[in-house]
Amino acid sequence: MAHGQYLSVIESLHECMAACNHCYDACLKEEDVKMMAECIRLDRECADICAYFEQAISRGTPFISELAEVCAKICEACGNECKKHSHEHCQKCANACLKCAETCRSLFA
Repeated sequence: MAHGQYLSVIESLHECMAACNHCYDACLKEEDVKMMAECIRLDRECADICAYFEQAISRGTPFISELAEVCAKICEACGNECKKHSHEHCQKCANACLKCAETCRSLFA
């Protein structure tokens, strides 16, 4: 199927999901967890949509552009939130999220 056609998208989604899962876990261990609440929430949202979209592409979903648009919005929101925090895990997550948002945008732009 189009799996090969979307290989770079799948890789970006997977990298973003992994970065969000790591950030989520690391944020829960920060001293001021309440301050990290929005980051934690968006990490979960982003990891979940990236994992779902990766699977959907792999099975040949006919909703590529629709899912890409939703994924881009969530990735961008997560990346922008993570950028606000100076923790290394947040900065790495922000980079992965914003890269993934750009990759997803290329599917519906």
